Amino acid sequence: MKVIFNRFVPFRGFAAINLFGICFVRDGCVPDSLMLNHEAIHTAQMKEMGYVFFYLWYLAEWLVRLLKKGNAYRNISFEREAYANQNQGNYLASRPHYAWLKYMKKRSVSPGDL
Repeated sequence: MKVIFNRFVPFRGFAAINLFGICFVRDGCVPDSLMLNHEAIHTAQMKEMGYVFFYLWYLAEWLVRLLKKGNAYRNISFEREAYANQNQGNYLASRPHYAWLKYMKKRSVSPGDL
């Protein structure tokens, strides 16, 4: 995964964002192995779904989660998979395809739960 440091993307207040398999890191932020693994998990999700469909699903799920209890961003199934496995350096080697689906049915969580 390519990492690009810049001062524009992501917006101020965010450290990194993965856009189409490229990780953009805000100047001044130092990406650690957890952040890079988190973003690599998103890249795997994008590749298996197709980039455009990934973003459409991500947006649709975020909108639905806004109406439910808890943090909408943290409760998106893609984010839940990435946060749950970002500390496993070898996760991508054994990750089953569409692993994020199992995170759709689990209970809603708060940021402190992850």
